[in-house]
Amino acid sequence: MFSLADISKTIDTWLRLHLNDTWTLVVEMVIAGVSVIGLFAVLGLVLVIMERKVSAWIQIRLGPNRVGPKGMFQSLADTVKLLVKEGLTPDGADKFLFNLAPLIAIVVAMLLMAPIAFAKNFQLWDMNIGVLYITAVSSIMVISVLMAGWASNNKYSLLGAMRSGAQIVSYELSAGLSIIAIVILTGSLSFNEIVQSQADGWWIFKGHIPVIIAFVIFIIAATAETNRAPFDLAEAESELTAGFHTEYSGMKFALFFLAEYVNVFIVCAIGATLFLGGWMPFHIGHWDAFNHVMDFIPSSMWFFGKTFFLIFLIMWFRWTFPRLRIDQLLNLEWKYLLPISMFNILLVTAMAILKWHF
Repeated sequence: MFSLADISKTIDTWLRLHLNDTWTLVVEMVIAGVSVIGLFAVLGLVLVIMERKVSAWIQIRLGPNRVGPKGMFQSLADTVKLLVKEGLTPDGADKFLFNLAPLIAIVVAMLLMAPIAFAKNFQLWDMNIGVLYITAVSSIMVISVLMAGWASNNKYSLLGAMRSGAQIVSYELSAGLSIIAIVILTGSLSFNEIVQSQADGWWIFKGHIPVIIAFVIFIIAATAETNRAPFDLAEAESELTAGFHTEYSGMKFALFFLAEYVNVFIVCAIGATLFLGGWMPFHIGHWDAFNHVMDFIPSSMWFFGKTFFLIFLIMWFRWTFPRLRIDQLLNLEWKYLLPISMFNILLVTAMAILKWHF
């Protein structure tokens, strides 16, 4: 069967036959870096066309249908357009910070890829504090947004950046508490161990109602943290033109645009890993024959299938619900989601201590 782990082992074995340990490590790091950049490029193309097709399907229209078969090359045409566009910097802008902001956004997105297990025995860095690493590094993203808004010397950009800062800092609390619910049940911060703990059933099924509540809150908070509609107050076109990246064009705008879609993939990958078993196949208790059939499906297909299901869910949100006002958005977090999350943590803790889960 197709296996990403077998490919990585084959490359490692070949390199060790021809190079010493130091150069093997260097070459493997280069390959990993190039692979992540390539994955970014593919995700950007795939998720943009997916977004347009999903929105067209929900709104009962055609969507892109000119460039390529059924419009499948529309994303590629848009990428070429962004590559040839001139990158402008406003006269009153802080040029260094203005140019640094999009780079921080894309670098943070790349760092977040490290602990994610894309398949069985296949991840860039199997660290024992993967969950803590993800929550810590993801919080840096708000710096690039605030930097872009302030350095642009534009009132709309600054207002959008301040909105985004308030939004991300607020919803990080609920997202973090939802993640902690799974950490309590598994007793580990390692993504690999969290996936292994779901060998006899995904947490969304065996964790009862408290885990379902944590999952729903995580999806809502993740949608808000990635500045996706109906929580896209940071770039509300009807109020702030384009929010914190109003003054950006060309490749600088493309980096922000790419970082947004990659972040959507990352939060969905985290959600799939924590609640839906990650690369783990769908197993039911002692149904050995059924479980054996499920094992024939490659682990990478399970992971990407679950991740893209959650991406579809977030896109469904965007094209179904109208945009909230900023006061409604903050009220939802501080008056509803946060208290529910804190109470849910108590339920999960009691469930873990009493072993009420399957």
